[in-house]
Amino acid sequence: MHFLSFTPIVSLLMTFLAVLHVSAAKWTYGGPDGQHYWPKKYPYCGGAFQSPIDLKSGLLRFDPTLRPIEIQNYNLSPNEQLTLGNNGHSVQISLPSKMHISSLPHRYTAAQLHLHWGSSGRLAGSEHTVNSKQYAAEMHVVHFNSDKYPSISVAVDKSDGLAVLGVLIEIGEFNPAFEKFLRFINGIKYKDQKVQVPGFNIRELLPARLDEYYRYDGSLTTPPCYPSVLWTVFRNHVTISRKQFLAMASSLYSTDAQDLAPVSLNGNYRRLQPADSRVVLVSFKEGKGLQGTLTVTSPLVRKGIVQQLLVGDLADLADEGLYQLLPSGSEKLHGKKKDLKNQESEAPAKSKQQTLNSSLWKKSQTDRSVGKLGLAEDALCFVSLEQRVSNQQIQAHAGDQLVQAVRDAAFPELNLRSYLDCKSDLALPTIRHILHRRPTDEAYELEHSLKIAFNKRKTSPAIKQSVPVTKYGGFSTATVPRKPHSQGYPHPWLLPMEWED
Repeated sequence: MHFLSFTPIVSLLMTFLAVLHVSAAKWTYGGPDGQHYWPKKYPYCGGAFQSPIDLKSGLLRFDPTLRPIEIQNYNLSPNEQLTLGNNGHSVQISLPSKMHISSLPHRYTAAQLHLHWGSSGRLAGSEHTVNSKQYAAEMHVVHFNSDKYPSISVAVDKSDGLAVLGVLIEIGEFNPAFEKFLRFINGIKYKDQKVQVPGFNIRELLPARLDEYYRYDGSLTTPPCYPSVLWTVFRNHVTISRKQFLAMASSLYSTDAQDLAPVSLNGNYRRLQPADSRVVLVSFKEGKGLQGTLTVTSPLVRKGIVQQLLVGDLADLADEGLYQLLPSGSEKLHGKKKDLKNQESEAPAKSKQQTLNSSLWKKSQTDRSVGKLGLAEDALCFVSLEQRVSNQQIQAHAGDQLVQAVRDAAFPELNLRSYLDCKSDLALPTIRHILHRRPTDEAYELEHSLKIAFNKRKTSPAIKQSVPVTKYGGFSTATVPRKPHSQGYPHPWLLPMEWED
């Protein structure tokens, strides 16, 4: 009996050690160590806010505050030597630390660039897709937050650690910039082989326009899949010739030179991941599918609404205010249209009034809650979170639920941070997470009401059709209810509190 109870703990410890030593672990895109197996070794690969996603019209929201991407020191001298290597998963070029993005709130220093592509028989291998269109390949230029972290290895598991520029690549005209390194590709045919290549203008690998892009919160697209990436995927693609594409797709191997059964390196792209409750901000407004794109509210307005959820009058919030936390567009409230402009003008006033009416005790509680909920500047450290969850599971003898536990622990805070930056909608689990921190009868009643409605929504076919839900319980960002609830509530799950009946 003692041996049987001890075995799951040993197994979980070994799994956890494998996660920490990711560089030594084996993973592939297909086969027994393929994508379906990633979450077993790397819990975050089955978690929240994963990448890549389909950049479809229904997720897009125009954000007029998005500035053109500004990059510095991308034009490298031929005297600078860059390391081009085959790491068994991709072609990768190391980049000098003087290269950086200067248009984000923090300085993000370049570390490396790599590519994902299809195969000679399938000229489609981009990770992100646009309205379900998959491109031939995709390039990622990876940067880390050098204002806060000393290296990419330290930054990789922090929620604000990485920023990646994504470039979609189509088969077309010959690209002389890509040829600057592709001509050396025969020197890295096998895994772990490296060659030195002269520096060149990395800027020429990017699209001409750096002011048109998609922006969202996501993850690494390879294990350990930490949700630590601020994604910028450029709207305009670049081209390479068919010959250049085939140089990658048919002449490289994911195994080393001594392997008696070499495996071709192609089809090295991750499958699409659920959008969860995320939206995709866009810096451009014109274009097909963007006519109905909503303009996002400001983070200041959103923080005011969240503050109301934290310390405000919950009965009042449940009656008419909570809808503002969710996707809103053309739906009506009590027979009157509500648009984002009205929300922006009304929400701060209401929030301000309720904040002023709050006691000093409530304010002190809020300050602590805000820190816990991720509204402060401190970044989530996913390795620490994983270790804490793992230790709790060892104590509970629940070693087979690590993926679910890590996801449940990370999702509410990730969702709230992203919501306040206008890159997600606030999902039901996050609202309930906030309410659990309010030890009041009103919070209990509202949480209970949400739970009842949430369970009804999961079991009712009619509700499933009108309000699609995501994998983790949030509303689909592509669809919102078009008509108010028959009782006057803008969302079917938003029920009156019991004491109001």
